[in-house]
Amino acid sequence: MKLESRAPTGPLADKWNSHRFNVKLVAPQNRRKFDIIVVGTGLAGASAAATLGEAGYNVKSFCFQDSPRRAHSIAAQGGINAAKNYRNDGDSVHRLFYDTIKGGDYRAREANVHRLAEISVQIIDQCVAQGVPFAREYSGLLDNRSFGGAQVSRTFYARGQTGQQLELGAYQALARQVEAGTVDLYTRHEMLELVVTEGRAAGIVVRDLVTGEITSHSAHAVVLATGGYTNVFFLSTGAKGCNTTAIWRAHRKGALFANPCYTQIHPTCIPVSGDYQSKLTLMSESLRNDGRIWVPKDANDRRSPGTIPESERDYYLERIYPSFANLVPRDVASRAAKRMVDAGFGVGDLKNGVYLDFGTAISRLGRATIEARYGNLFEMYANITGEDPYAVPMRIYPAPHYTMGGLWVDYNLMSNLPGLYVIGEANFSDHGANRLGASALMQGLADGYFVLPATISEYLAGQLGQPSPDPAGSAFKEAEGAVRERVGRLLGIKGSRSVDWFHRRLGRTLWEHCGMGRNADGLKTALADIGSLREEFWNDVRVLGDGESLNQSLEKAGRVADFMELGELLCQDALHREESCGGHFREEHQTPDGEAMRDDENFAYVAAWEFKGEGKPAELHKEELEFEYVHPSQRSYK
Repeated sequence: MKLESRAPTGPLADKWNSHRFNVKLVAPQNRRKFDIIVVGTGLAGASAAATLGEAGYNVKSFCFQDSPRRAHSIAAQGGINAAKNYRNDGDSVHRLFYDTIKGGDYRAREANVHRLAEISVQIIDQCVAQGVPFAREYSGLLDNRSFGGAQVSRTFYARGQTGQQLELGAYQALARQVEAGTVDLYTRHEMLELVVTEGRAAGIVVRDLVTGEITSHSAHAVVLATGGYTNVFFLSTGAKGCNTTAIWRAHRKGALFANPCYTQIHPTCIPVSGDYQSKLTLMSESLRNDGRIWVPKDANDRRSPGTIPESERDYYLERIYPSFANLVPRDVASRAAKRMVDAGFGVGDLKNGVYLDFGTAISRLGRATIEARYGNLFEMYANITGEDPYAVPMRIYPAPHYTMGGLWVDYNLMSNLPGLYVIGEANFSDHGANRLGASALMQGLADGYFVLPATISEYLAGQLGQPSPDPAGSAFKEAEGAVRERVGRLLGIKGSRSVDWFHRRLGRTLWEHCGMGRNADGLKTALADIGSLREEFWNDVRVLGDGESLNQSLEKAGRVADFMELGELLCQDALHREESCGGHFREEHQTPDGEAMRDDENFAYVAAWEFKGEGKPAELHKEELEFEYVHPSQRSYK
């Protein structure tokens, strides 16, 4: 299988505009003849469904929450990047492009990343027009702050709840189209199968999570906007409902899964406090603008942080990376924190964190300023830990947060399966091996508001005059039968162990052997352990209830079953990639000072995997990456 990115030729800055002109169009009067399914209602899914509906297409929107606005995009805190250069500090579209390519450790397509940087300036205008309450300076202009991996201020924000405000804007646009009749909304429905006919995506099979009814829906095109898969680690910053099922079902039907081992560990999360935990809490990267990260210079220093003098503190990011200091990219900051804790310098009762200290900023700017910038984040931290971060430093430690891997897509955001589009975090396309902070919201809205609506017509134009597939056809009946068989199988095991027991075991294995650090022996151990655990799951899991009603035990079981298979692919991908890059850190491949060491000669490609059967190794396909405008070099933030 040869992977064609379909990235346009010509000068980099002209590619997107040239491509949009050359894409086949669907005339306004013909759009109502096409049906499109959009799965997921986060920033990517809600913006896509709203924009496609407003354009005149017939759209069906699906989410498993009780309301579209409960998608996990609301959890994003710190901000959204855009190359507006409001601070006149040297920012530009090209600098955002460069920072993103470099931050992703030179493992992303140049054409996609430059398009993202171009569209970033339009996103802000779109969201302001929708009424998103971005922070403003005294003059009334939109305010900016810095994020990791950049030396400019380009991040627009709404205190520590930027994702929620952007999601409400997209939700309102979606609700308007629901009211107008261009979008049919299906809440509390979970996609459990992709239907493929004659090699094309033709629809989906869903389960009504309230009644248990299994139904089919057909369309000319299917769009997956279902987010990432960090919950494969069990403990992560993702909502408990976040899962991989939609994209994994598509993968099993032939869609290639690209770079699964590129998982991002966020450096500023509240440390684990005990075995009872089932979720971790993110503290926004924006806190690193004014918070300084340190540990005691004496590993045995057990004094309270306020009594440790400056001379006895190691502000290690400022020491090691003076140019970027506390705003190094997430992968760099996370590994540095791990090194300090592993060396015995951890803080807190469990010695499993480092300090994020606002004392200097409060002394310089005053408490009121810090409260205006981060107040809700400080309140959240105090509620969870019982500690006042205005008086004592926060304790933080890295945790699984985002996934750069996902289904492979071309420049049009279409997978290798014709008619199947994948947008937002569910695809692999824009971040390489490490996502810069504040770029997830940017990509989700770029894909949904601007890219997909401009490119999906290229595929649909060729189907003009063709009705959408018959949902009563044999392919749909076969897919429904597979879903019912799977549900029945899970309910029929009646084993002795809970779904969470298996999920926790899987997560511990992956965190230990395929987390922040990976090596060949550990990955081989993980593959063996996950294979055994998967077999045990299908023989001893206990799923309560039935399939004809609300059954969260059944929901979780199906998702964890898919996580088992994904976990194996994640380890297979990490084992094959004999280099370190971004969030993928193979301990055998590091520089003398402990930084990631790439192998551009042998691994400058996208690893796209084809499903070959349960329990069987996936088959590797490669998309070679070419760099015309940014020359790959050893990343340095010193």
